Amino acid sequence: MLKKINWLIWLVLIILWNYGFPQATPFEDVAVAVFLSILFIIIPLLQSRYLKKSSSRSKFSEE
Repeated sequence: MLKKINWLIWLVLIILWNYGFPQATPFEDVAVAVFLSILFIIIPLLQSRYLKKSSSRSKFSEE
């Protein structure tokens, strides 16, 4: 379900880019789409890495 939501957000951002910057060249359109795609690949990786770090810490660990 989260993948579908991320895809929908990506699609909305691409549509906003295309309507917000109609004078953009096709190269710029592709560059923004690629940038957003990479961003939406990196965000879940960072979130999962952060969750692994925070879940490995115990509230009751001895210091």
